[in-house]
Amino acid sequence: MIPDLMEETRNYWHQLDELEAAYQRGEVSIAEVNARVKELMTDLGRSRRESLTYFWSGICRLWNDQRDAIVGVAGLGVLTYGWLLVR
Repeated sequence: MIPDLMEETRNYWHQLDELEAAYQRGEVSIAEVNARVKELMTDLGRSRRESLTYFWSGICRLWNDQRDAIVGVAGLGVLTYGWLLVR
């Protein structure tokens, strides 16, 4: 499953907006707001770590599967840059 960090961030801000509105209406106390914000931040942090882990595992998998091609293209890039620099 691909983590959708943008959607998680949108949900986070939406829930914060709802919490602020409830606080402004006097429905929740400041202590409840602080506790809920801490929970929301923890959830968003977990989503960010999951996204970073997914991204990093994709990079590692690509490196393991295509190492020779990546090194070859990088080598050609360095040689081309050197050739253009000397020319």
